Amino acid sequence: MESLIIIVFVVGYLAITLEHNLKIDKLIPALVMMSLCWALIALGLEHFPQWFDSAKHTLLENFGLLDHEEKMHLMEETLLHHLGKTAEILVFLLGAMTIVEIIDYFDGFSTIKSFIKTKSKRRILWIFGFLAFFLSAIIDNLTATIVLISILQKIVPDRNVRIWYAGLIIIAANAGGAWSPIGDVTTTMLWIGKKVSTGHLFIYLFIPSLLCMLVPFFIASFLPAFKGQLEHSEQDEKPKSRYSSTMLYLGLGGIVSVPIFKTVTHLPPYVGMMLALGVVAVFAEIYSSSKFSLTELDSTESDAHSAHSPVHHSLSRIEMPSILFFLGILMAVAALESLGILFGFATSLQENMPMLGTELHHEGVSDLVVLLLGVGSAVIDNVPLVAASLGMFSVPMDNELWHFIAYSAGTGGSMLIIGSAAGVVAMGMEKIDFFWYLKKISWLALVGFLVGAVAFMFTRTIF
Repeated sequence: MESLIIIVFVVGYLAITLEHNLKIDKLIPALVMMSLCWALIALGLEHFPQWFDSAKHTLLENFGLLDHEEKMHLMEETLLHHLGKTAEILVFLLGAMTIVEIIDYFDGFSTIKSFIKTKSKRRILWIFGFLAFFLSAIIDNLTATIVLISILQKIVPDRNVRIWYAGLIIIAANAGGAWSPIGDVTTTMLWIGKKVSTGHLFIYLFIPSLLCMLVPFFIASFLPAFKGQLEHSEQDEKPKSRYSSTMLYLGLGGIVSVPIFKTVTHLPPYVGMMLALGVVAVFAEIYSSSKFSLTELDSTESDAHSAHSPVHHSLSRIEMPSILFFLGILMAVAALESLGILFGFATSLQENMPMLGTELHHEGVSDLVVLLLGVGSAVIDNVPLVAASLGMFSVPMDNELWHFIAYSAGTGGSMLIIGSAAGVVAMGMEKIDFFWYLKKISWLALVGFLVGAVAFMFTRTIF
């Protein structure tokens, strides 16, 4: 039965990886895979010799000796435990996404566009690089990529030039998301799972992540694509709302306050995110009710906006397929973890992988394993890889292993355009060809990834 569950998982995983070839949204195989894995566990419960109790993080070797009712009760408790942990991540993401959509409702991101006055291609490259790096740490790398490419489309009319910027933005956004607990889904998973803390994440990963961005941008600034001046484009459009700047700062401030709230109250991050969403929503409702809140709209648009509140409008724009995909993939990985499959796989990795260097992780996990995880995240989704690592390794919170995993999974996806959410959304917005990215951008991402990895290995010897 275990073999059948692994086959279901592998087939589902392949379907997710080949999403663009199969023309099937990845949420569908994720949900089917999750349901079938748990259904097979329930049907074959009597045949499993061991069980991994995730709540206590212990492997129960005597599971086969329990009677059927005890096994069913343990399975239901484990399923509920994993659903609760997954729900924490999903509710957190829903809150963050809604705040970003509220900012966009008031055209808050136009404030960022108004700061860009230069026409130098090289200067614009560096401006967007630092914007992507720091903005992704606040509003997550996926959203930062959407925002910055939307701005690029206003100020860079030539698509052949724009896709170069988009490719470098992917690298910067993924690097920026790695050192922030709210910058990337995988880092958020590690943070909510109490594997990393905000302070240690910054100490360990800020410099490696910064180098992961700086080195590719430095090399790219000498390429022909970034020489000269941009053609003239109309970039001085008036914002739709006079509250655009206020809502931008309020929304970003609310998201940034979440780690502080967690540190002070010791409550799960999603509670702080819900508080931030509530505060932002109050101001959004107040501003939208003002007859001066929306200008530059024709009568049809005004009627459409008056039909519902900004909060309802923002909730309707949330990308629910991504939320359901995370639900499916995290719960499917939880099924493998519960059977002890990931635990056994981690043990074999630690025994058989060659070691790199002398100062390694406390549990003897090879650096090569984590680097391969980073390379793997470029080929397949990094969410299940990190979810699997949560079940494979049992090192304590803030162990350097978790920070290296956060770095590798977060930045390794830049090596292929399909390797990260930022890359996939950029691919869709600019119709970037897979092989163009592989030829022009992937080698820059690889150089940055390796430089950052070396910097991390040096940093951990200090701390």
